Amino acid sequence: MDSLELEIEQFIRDAVAAAGTVTEYREPLVGCARADDPRFCTLRDEVSPIHVRPKDLVPGAQTVLSFFLPFAPWVVEANARNREKVAREWAEAYVETNALIGRISEQLADELAGRGIAAAALPATHNFDEATLHSPWSHKSVAVIAGLGSFGLHQMVITDAGCAGRFGSVVLDAELPVREAEARERCLAFYDRSCLECVARCPASALSANRPLDKRRCHEHLHGVGRAYEDLGLVDVCGKCAIGPCSFGPAVPPD
Repeated sequence: MDSLELEIEQFIRDAVAAAGTVTEYREPLVGCARADDPRFCTLRDEVSPIHVRPKDLVPGAQTVLSFFLPFAPWVVEANARNREKVAREWAEAYVETNALIGRISEQLADELAGRGIAAAALPATHNFDEATLHSPWSHKSVAVIAGLGSFGLHQMVITDAGCAGRFGSVVLDAELPVREAEARERCLAFYDRSCLECVARCPASALSANRPLDKRRCHEHLHGVGRAYEDLGLVDVCGKCAIGPCSFGPAVPPD
């Protein structure tokens, strides 16, 4: 493994360990993608017509770093207790983790700048157009390109540590090793249709086995949750679709 890659991974682990948050985490996951990976050019058609490319953030971009901060089991279990009400523990985890990802990205960019490496990142969330729901950067899509996981029916990315957590990503103009990810299905709904837990748990009826996620219906529900937790700040979160057999790892057993 490249020494810079090792240092970055350790930087992220140390930042999570020293976060000082109420929220606790499992071991972070880190992956890398080449900035010229052709899949970045398809995101304007597949995800958002305003999605930018890595070189739009860093002109000399060579690598896109993706990282996943998986929640501790007790955070997930708290949100699973009530099928309708979003647990305060989950809402607090959302706010704290978004802030933590911002700090990690900013501090990492500063650290790299001291070595002559340019780096840039976009916020973990709230970087989308409220009218169109289009975002210039999808951390989840970047995670898939970086080999951290694959999309499930719920449009969450299922990693080897599951889907209950938050993603961040940083673009940099240094080359890091890229390991080709094994192509595998992680969602039982796509694998053999044996699980529709995310559909059953969605309080907004935004998910269906036969149609794409209704983003508008989902978004309206999230605003309602935000009003219930205004004391925490900007909390447009639900997470009920992340409560199921893929919360802590792929539901599909490996071949």
